[in-house]
Amino acid sequence: MAEKSKKKNGFSKFIVTGVILLNVIFTAIVLTIFLRTSTEPSSLIVAWFSFTTVELWSLAGIKKAKERKENNDY
Repeated sequence: MAEKSKKKNGFSKFIVTGVILLNVIFTAIVLTIFLRTSTEPSSLIVAWFSFTTVELWSLAGIKKAKERKENNDY
């Protein structure tokens, strides 16, 4: 059972790392666009970071619910 838990934690870590990496790439692209055009795509920025924040909160909520369920089973 510990092996199964380790595998699931690996997936969560992969998703969190991926979201952070995508946020860094997105920020670099937006800064490049801003430097070239002198306009800020504010609605795109808000939408992107809202999306990634909701994804991370959802992942945390799922993990917390599973841990709570496992603790109540014993």
